[in-house]
Amino acid sequence: MFTNINLEAELSQVVSAVKAWLSLRENRHWLVIYDNYDNPKTPGNTDPSAVDIRQYFPGADHGSIVITTRSSQVTQGRRIHIRKLPLVQERLEILSNSSRRQGIESDPAAIELVKELDGLPLALSTAGAYLEHVTTSCSEYLQLYKASWLKLQQTTPQLPSYEDRALYTTWQVTLDRIEQQNPASAKLLKLWAYFDRQDLWFELLQHANSTDDKWILKLTEDKLSFDEAVRLLCSYGLVDQDFAFQEQYSSGRYSVHSCVHMWSMCVLNKEWKESLAMLALTCIASEVPLQSEKNWWLLQQQLLPHAMIYQQLIEDGMIEIKGMEWALGSFGNLYADQGKLAKAEQMYLRALQGKEEALGLTHPSTLDTVHNLGLLYQDQGKLAEAEQMYLRALQGKEEALGLTHPSTLDTVNNLGVLYRNQGKLAKAEQMYLRALQGKEEALGLTHPSTLDTVNNLGVLYRNQGKLAKAEQMYLRALQGKEEALGLTHPSTLDTVNNLGVLYRNQGKLAKAEQMYLRALQGKEEALGLTHPSTLDTVNNLGVLYENQGKLAKAEQMYLRALQGNEEALGLTHPSTLDTVHNLGLLYQDQGKLAEAEQMLIRALQGYTKAFGNHNSSWTPVLGTISILAIIFSETNREDMIQAMYTKALSRFAAIEGPSSEVCQNLERKMEELGIAPTKPEASEGGMRNEELLSDEFELSSVPIQ
Repeated sequence: MFTNINLEAELSQVVSAVKAWLSLRENRHWLVIYDNYDNPKTPGNTDPSAVDIRQYFPGADHGSIVITTRSSQVTQGRRIHIRKLPLVQERLEILSNSSRRQGIESDPAAIELVKELDGLPLALSTAGAYLEHVTTSCSEYLQLYKASWLKLQQTTPQLPSYEDRALYTTWQVTLDRIEQQNPASAKLLKLWAYFDRQDLWFELLQHANSTDDKWILKLTEDKLSFDEAVRLLCSYGLVDQDFAFQEQYSSGRYSVHSCVHMWSMCVLNKEWKESLAMLALTCIASEVPLQSEKNWWLLQQQLLPHAMIYQQLIEDGMIEIKGMEWALGSFGNLYADQGKLAKAEQMYLRALQGKEEALGLTHPSTLDTVHNLGLLYQDQGKLAEAEQMYLRALQGKEEALGLTHPSTLDTVNNLGVLYRNQGKLAKAEQMYLRALQGKEEALGLTHPSTLDTVNNLGVLYRNQGKLAKAEQMYLRALQGKEEALGLTHPSTLDTVNNLGVLYRNQGKLAKAEQMYLRALQGKEEALGLTHPSTLDTVNNLGVLYENQGKLAKAEQMYLRALQGNEEALGLTHPSTLDTVHNLGLLYQDQGKLAEAEQMLIRALQGYTKAFGNHNSSWTPVLGTISILAIIFSETNREDMIQAMYTKALSRFAAIEGPSSEVCQNLERKMEELGIAPTKPEASEGGMRNEELLSDEFELSSVPIQ
């Protein structure tokens, strides 16, 4: 039939002949595949090479047609979106078949490699084609992929099914078509190389300023312009829309495949463009939300991967930070809120040094960073350093802003938190009452910042044994926060947790459990399973279960809290030590005296290092000493018993006074055991003896932007 046709000169005759043959009545059940139809002729496509594929369809309908395309603008027939492979086993199968290597499925490095390639079949096949002809291991290939992406792609053999087309040139052809239709779309993809590959959205890019390129200003002048640019990238499969947070945000989130992101970094941006990096840095730092904003914790979690990139760039000297101290402070706030305290400290110290040099030691912006460092040191358990920062910030703010300025009162509130943690309850109350009066006058009775101080007074009153007043404060704070912030806001949940602590103290264990479970569920959803605030409530549930005699459940809670705190805060953080202490008490209740001794000695050594020997924060430690003495008594270790009781008596007397009830009880116990007590000198003090079992949340003012 085709013997007399010149295929090159008379292509139209070939097309007509094939269409006619397929249309014959006796030629049924045929399948025609139109491959790589990536440039469809549509009303918005002005490319002269664009094609309307319908002219090549047979006139009969007794066969089947398959069209493969990267463009979502192809609308003929029923569309099937071929997405990346979700299962690791499927990815390994492609890599194994294309590399012809045995044992791929059980190679940990291969598993890590296919996860990095993120289920893109072409990327998996390309990697396999390279591995087929070399002795390079999967682990070595992964290192090359991250360090020398472009060179690796250029030296990879061509795939038989992708003749004359490499992975990166395939995307380049697509990008050329996109650029013809909307240049802003192509430029957006190039800019994306300076962000993390996931979670880009309209509002994030709106922080570009007038000195940036005109295209970015035009792109973000309204949401329609942004949507049009990103829609084109989505239509060609380079970008995906993420619907996970659609209900929480008015603007959609977009992500780019990891391989496409590597291509944009290594090919589209062969040279480092500091202007684009500074644009991205400005956008990320400007978008960090305050804790008073709705869904702030979700937004922070989305910003965190972007910020991590720039922390590394700053450490590597790739970013000029002079004049960008505000951005460093913003990153410090982000890290502190997310429990990454060491990274927060690095950012704050860089910001402080820059502000002191540029603005001076007493400028309000400098003092804000000093205040934030105090808050951070307090979270790290470095109470002496925290007090030093707070006092410097307070003195400077009182002189620069006045005694009743809200920023001054924030630092007053935080000093109250610090003094409470140090056991200086009278000074703490003085600070809280000053802060509360000032905030009520300046901000109002129901302002979230006012309610934070109300909450803190509740914590203080509970420590003082004034449980009715504590409950009054907590209920006022809770009602106000539920109305102002919502039922599931982390600050609301902190007060819910605190009510749980109070109810446990009052013996209302069922009500305490109800509060703890509400707080825990809310925090797990809002902050994540391993956030320090979540783990504090986990610890508190452990205390409650122990009180209820549910020792197995208590141990489960303590171990979860301990593992999480060790990873997030470190082995010697006070919150970690509190849980270690609680585990020691639990093991004692269970009769596991060796394990109890191990935990309590670890807690004792950690507390000693954290607080020093004569700080009133030693109160939890003193309980630990007493319990260790009991364990030594039960295990017949008289020498250790005398050492523990003598140390406990000395420390309690230094804080409570030698005539206090607790000292008298200790002396009676020592006399029963035949240990001669040594009368210590009297000293000032006055903190109640109370084992530190539960964590309450005093709400320091959040980092100042």
